[in-house]
Amino acid sequence: MVYMAGTKVVIRDWKLEDSDDYIFWWQPGQYWQKFDGPYYPRMSKEEVIQRVEEQCLKIKEHKLETPRRVLAIADKDSDKLLGRVSWYWESKETNWLCAGIGIFDPDYWGNGRGFEAFGLWTDYLFQAMPEIVRVDLRTWSGNHGMMKLAEKLGYTKEACFRKARIVDGKYYDSIGYGVLREEWETMHPEGFENTLVNKH
Repeated sequence: MVYMAGTKVVIRDWKLEDSDDYIFWWQPGQYWQKFDGPYYPRMSKEEVIQRVEEQCLKIKEHKLETPRRVLAIADKDSDKLLGRVSWYWESKETNWLCAGIGIFDPDYWGNGRGFEAFGLWTDYLFQAMPEIVRVDLRTWSGNHGMMKLAEKLGYTKEACFRKARIVDGKYYDSIGYGVLREEWETMHPEGFENTLVNKH
């Protein structure tokens, strides 16, 4: 069971009780999707339901992968599903991965929850994958919240591919951030959870 706590949110394994919320928030047309890779195709509602059914089967059969590819973000007090964190390989050959985050309900944006969740996720990835030397975050120049989040967490802006994304018929830049293991460990020598606790 993976469970890491901040002061406002936790990142944890998916639960069967998350299913209805997940299906609701992942349906096409949700506002958060305007910022989360809007240049990629979206799953249909049927595809979302199929994905959730597959995840539920993994939970029931205790077959969640290690390290986790995806974790749920939940409210620390109510355990309500707020979003998810994830990662994918940029280059498996060189242990180079990209991490992502989505908080579904805009009412929960801009109040530190994303900062906590992605900091905990970065910690998890470095702990769970001793072979990786860096964690990347990819976004686009129209997603000001994600760029601000990366910079607040100490990620370095490393790449700007100009006019590389099209959103609503307009060109935007593709932006890349990264943090090295030694940089992260210098910022959070006792882990990100302890950094959060010590701030409060």
